[in-house]
Amino acid sequence: LKYPVLPLKQHGFTLIELMVTVSILAVIAMIAAPSFTPLIERWRVRSAAEALQSTIYYARSEAIKRGGGITISAIDDDWANGWEVHGIDADGELTLQTSGASTSLAISEESDATELALDRWGTITPVTDFLLTPANKDASDTSAARVCISTSGLIRHLPGSEKCNP
Repeated sequence: LKYPVLPLKQHGFTLIELMVTVSILAVIAMIAAPSFTPLIERWRVRSAAEALQSTIYYARSEAIKRGGGITISAIDDDWANGWEVHGIDADGELTLQTSGASTSLAISEESDATELALDRWGTITPVTDFLLTPANKDASDTSAARVCISTSGLIRHLPGSEKCNP
């Protein structure tokens, strides 16, 4: 024989090597998972704050366009259930926009108002201050946020522990 016969090389992993690798990855994932909780909470609070801000901008533009008569009201008198923008036309009151409930989030309005009214200039009454916190947490939590809305419609985002200036 001119050429020696060599055994064929096998490529790939054995089942045991694959199981060990998957087990190591599972342990690392279990160690890392709790560190993502604050990140997810901050994301939920920020998303709800931006949705609230977007709704207020929309309501202000509708109030100016329609000459007033626009309200933003909490669904079932609880802002955590979501909110609706209502307007008035020739046929009566109509719902212009609805924002759904915020999961795992507590939203409170400091003056306990369940409805905001906008006039033809887009000014909001009453002056309002929303506190958004992850469920079962308070204003001192790092994920908490405060949304301050002035009469003129200026919206500011602050940490939950800070108070809005009057």
